[in-house]
Amino acid sequence: MATTEAKLVTAEDLLRLDGRGIHGELIRGVFYEKTPPGGEQGLPVVQLGDALVNFVEPRRLGTLVGFDSVIWLERPPDKIRVPYMAFTSVERLPLGEDVPGYADVVPDLVVEIASPSDSRSQIHDKARMWLSHGVRLVWVVHPDTRTIDVHRADRDAGTLGEDDALDGMDVLPGFSCPVRTVFGG
Repeated sequence: MATTEAKLVTAEDLLRLDGRGIHGELIRGVFYEKTPPGGEQGLPVVQLGDALVNFVEPRRLGTLVGFDSVIWLERPPDKIRVPYMAFTSVERLPLGEDVPGYADVVPDLVVEIASPSDSRSQIHDKARMWLSHGVRLVWVVHPDTRTIDVHRADRDAGTLGEDDALDGMDVLPGFSCPVRTVFGG
């Protein structure tokens, strides 16, 4: 019996797909389509993005990127992930430094937005994956429950409700944003 071996997708293949409007991630060379945030996911992206921009930019703390930015975590086979938002400090990436193609600089903060089809365990695993690659803080926004999970490598994950506030901790010292604001409240 003949067997067929699946062809692994490379970073170059992913760039070509992106050029045709097909967006996604690679996990060990396997392509997973990822759609841009919209609807229920869109509001938290805008609200939290606005709060982060207003804190980071005047202080020149680093670089904020959105859904169109891709992080190259492993090669080969390629592991390329797309956070909904990410912050990279000036210590990791000097201001104004251009990163052509996929960034291989690991951000300090990653923000993910859970979709209704994501299970808590899938989202938790993704947060742990980011942390295992050197991300210092991961916020997972859950629009359906209006909560935000906070993940750090050195402690258990915690969940914030609408009466709580996000804290930038040692990644963005002094940053605070009411969770309610993230959901437009």
